Amino acid sequence: MTPQKRAFDLITVILMLAWLGPILLIILAVMLFTTGRPLFYTSERMKTPDKAFTLWKLRTMTVAGDRETGVSGGDKAARITPFGRFLRKTRADELPQLWNILRGDISFVGPRPPLREYVERFPELYREVLKSRPGVTGLATLRYHRTEERLLADCATPGETDAVYARRCVPRKAAIDLIYQRNQSLCYDLKLIGQTFTRVIPK
Repeated sequence: MTPQKRAFDLITVILMLAWLGPILLIILAVMLFTTGRPLFYTSERMKTPDKAFTLWKLRTMTVAGDRETGVSGGDKAARITPFGRFLRKTRADELPQLWNILRGDISFVGPRPPLREYVERFPELYREVLKSRPGVTGLATLRYHRTEERLLADCATPGETDAVYARRCVPRKAAIDLIYQRNQSLCYDLKLIGQTFTRVIPK
């Protein structure tokens, strides 16, 4: 990550924390009274092919022990809480990732940070993709996320979800991430951030 991109992330995250901090507190209060604890969901993700970090999100599903791992597909749909569905639709569940940006784990814009198991299964692919710092949003998120949701929504078991994700989602998302990598600039990042806000803000 270039010094300019890091400086942009730090300035933007500080401004967003001042703006969104009160909203996050309200969301946490609603979650506490409607779904209870835990309020946060953490997941190991990779920021380089050999360096992991803990990604923070707001919890959107009922707690299910060892079934918390893996990609979310149709097999997990019944566990999404009503308020969790709203959080996912507005991407408010990703607000805690401002902490990850502040720490330097991720950037605002970049490929979504992958799970370790896929980095280990596709090492050559992710060796290229993770030359870019992972981000909260990015070109693949904007261009492929809805297709990915549709594909995974039809999966009835964890095994089927994994197979579809590995076969159809991983290579397509990687190809789009590499297009972003070749064209990355501060102006391009601002454009993608603007497109992200346009998608999540109700018309």
